[in-house]
Amino acid sequence: MRILVATDAWHPQVNGVVRTLTKLADAGKSLGVEFTFLTPQSFRTFAMPSYRDVRLAMPRPARIAKLIAEARPDSIHIATEGPIGLMVRRYCRQRRLPFTTSFHTRFPEYVRARVPVPGSLIWRALRRFHSASRAVMAATPALARELTERGFDNVVLWPRGVDTQLFHPRAIDLCLPAPVFLSVGRVAVEKNLEAFLDLDLPGTKVIVGDGPARASLEEAYPDAIFLGEKHGEELADIYAAADVFVFPSKTDTFGLVLLEALASGLPVAAFPVKGPRDVIGEAPVGALDHDLRSACFAALDISRQDCVEFAANYTWEASARAFVASIEAVSAVLPGRNGAEQPRFVA
Repeated sequence: MRILVATDAWHPQVNGVVRTLTKLADAGKSLGVEFTFLTPQSFRTFAMPSYRDVRLAMPRPARIAKLIAEARPDSIHIATEGPIGLMVRRYCRQRRLPFTTSFHTRFPEYVRARVPVPGSLIWRALRRFHSASRAVMAATPALARELTERGFDNVVLWPRGVDTQLFHPRAIDLCLPAPVFLSVGRVAVEKNLEAFLDLDLPGTKVIVGDGPARASLEEAYPDAIFLGEKHGEELADIYAAADVFVFPSKTDTFGLVLLEALASGLPVAAFPVKGPRDVIGEAPVGALDHDLRSACFAALDISRQDCVEFAANYTWEASARAFVASIEAVSAVLPGRNGAEQPRFVA
């Protein structure tokens, strides 16, 4: 099967959507599935006004049609609700072609953190965008229920995974005062990092990631250590060297970094909200508390081995299987295509 994924989020962006789609393509190889990505790299782009490191595409209908024809997909999946997603949705609707979508980002909360726009208007727009989708894929059962309650149709579960070959316990010393409280992710207003940085905690606070709020936070919190973006083994070493993973966000639909931390043997401290609550649930691998400081101290007593064993239940192969199964279950294969051709990988 050859699946075309339309996404406005792509490399060099560093976020959960990009990591999820990249891992999906990698896992698809072992399933005999080829993923082709329609990304901003194929179009002229402009920088988002409030987020200069994110560039939005300016796709033209003719260019969209040409690229889809060249990809010759068996199925089309729209991963984001941006300009590319909108144009591919339009392409499919005009030709009465089936497609699937996924819900990655809680835009109502993200937008409200920047401008005073009623959340109801954004939810209405999102509902309309996904209304013609054969399957709207959500990362957790709780998110799937919420979308259904908000009037979304055809919502299905698409679980996430973690690379345990990369993220696992290892003996690493950052040579910092212990305990080390770590947070990894985009450094932006919607991530609520001040809730972590304001805490009176012993040891050291470490922030890994970059974003529009980094400069102001570094100036406001000189005692915290900001390491910038880290990837691969370097990032895995930092996870393994920390004592508690602090996740202050209240807007994430999932939080892949939670699984990366747990796979590294790192217990989680977070607010009891969607995202961390959906991942951790009642498992003894994290402390969820409206008092984040109390959660940080409670997490210090959690078994690191329990965290590792919990994360082992999440694999990218299982995630890819669920993704493909959802497409097949709703017959979202394009007319005249049967997915029988020899696959080739296109990134």
